[in-house]
Amino acid sequence: MDEIDRKLVGLLQDDAGRSYASLGQAVGLSGAAAHERVRKLRERGVIRRTTVDVDPAELGRPVTAYVLVDGGMWMGDTAERLRGIPAVEEAHVIAGPASLLLKVRTATTRDLQRVLRQVFEVDGVTSTQTVVVLETFFERPSDPEL
Repeated sequence: MDEIDRKLVGLLQDDAGRSYASLGQAVGLSGAAAHERVRKLRERGVIRRTTVDVDPAELGRPVTAYVLVDGGMWMGDTAERLRGIPAVEEAHVIAGPASLLLKVRTATTRDLQRVLRQVFEVDGVTSTQTVVVLETFFERPSDPEL
């Protein structure tokens, strides 16, 4: 990725709805050239999807929790089962005190308990530790300039 690609990615992270003409103007290219670069970034998997950033609380899911999941076996094969639990927004295989780290968003702590029960139904899960977020200072996307 060159400097122009990084700038295009940053601009799209700020506003994924920008026109190709606007993107091109911002980086010194024509709209067609910007479109072609963005197409190649998608093709290479640099841009995985185009989305909007929404406030989870406004969608009725103000409770955010991080769940450390431990298992008596390799947990890397549990992705599809965890993907089937809609409240699980992210799932990561980690090194450290547990096997997996999940990011969960729910409407209430009661709903969080229900999700934790679903996690325990996944083969191999032996324990969980849950950290409930009280306040989020900020969340940000990866900076393509770094």
